[in-house]
Amino acid sequence: MAKYSDAQKEATARYNKKAYDRIDVIVPKGKRQIIKDFAASQGKSLNRFICDAIESEMIKVKETE
Repeated sequence: MAKYSDAQKEATARYNKKAYDRIDVIVPKGKRQIIKDFAASQGKSLNRFICDAIESEMIKVKETE
């Protein structure tokens, strides 16, 4: 497999900055791994699991309004 060049890293960083917003989530020590393991057990990445959980909660609240 070819190496990931500095130019590729920079291009990816520029794209990510343009295409995505970042949200930092702070959890107690050790909790990150527990959440990550649970997400993996659901066949999801940690990021996908968190995004799905947020979306699910927003839909649930909207339905009750």
